[in-house]
Amino acid sequence: MSETTITIKKETLWMYSTFILAAILIIGAVVYFSNGTTNGNSGNVNTGTQPAANLPAQGQKVEVNLGDSPREGNPNAKVTVVEFTDYQCPFCGRHYTDTYLQLKKNYIDTGKILYVLKDYPLSQIHPEAQKAAEATRCVRDQKGDAGYLAMHDKIFSNQASLSVDNEKKWAREIGVNGAQFDSCLDSGKHTKDVQDEQAYGATLGVQGTPSFFVNGQPIEGAQPYSVFQQAIEAGL
Repeated sequence: MSETTITIKKETLWMYSTFILAAILIIGAVVYFSNGTTNGNSGNVNTGTQPAANLPAQGQKVEVNLGDSPREGNPNAKVTVVEFTDYQCPFCGRHYTDTYLQLKKNYIDTGKILYVLKDYPLSQIHPEAQKAAEATRCVRDQKGDAGYLAMHDKIFSNQASLSVDNEKKWAREIGVNGAQFDSCLDSGKHTKDVQDEQAYGATLGVQGTPSFFVNGQPIEGAQPYSVFQQAIEAGL
């Protein structure tokens, strides 16, 4: 076999290897960015259309204890939506922008559903999430659920700028007593409350964010508005 033939075969083999490697990288990127839930166990993302390993299967309802969690909407509504959220989670931010605001307009503000918010900060991959959750609770101490929701909206509207300093600024914009808020946040008054709520979510099978229960029926991930609309209408 001539030296020319050997060289051509080596070049052909290198070309095929390059194509295969590129295909693997493209497939990996598509899988990563098409998913809709940040997973707290591994730092990876689970698909937004399949339940996590410990989440109850579709059709299996879960009894969720609402406790004293902040809420909005009609307390006597036929449908209750519970969201477990992480304020630094990009998919939670996407849910807020693409779905929550529509749910608020069409179902919450019209009194058709009760919407309940619970914390599930994935601190190992979202280092600002824990303090952000505590910040909403510190606002709630002074301004009740209305204040909590205002801080919730403020954080998600400025998610790329999350920091304790900014949370202190945003809280003042909402109208809280700044010194009291700073003392609450800096002292870690609500640290254990947030951690306990995350632990409770884990007992329900929650592993990633955002995760939801619509009348006890689990929905995982930043799903389109139509998915929630269908589940809500079925309950109504």
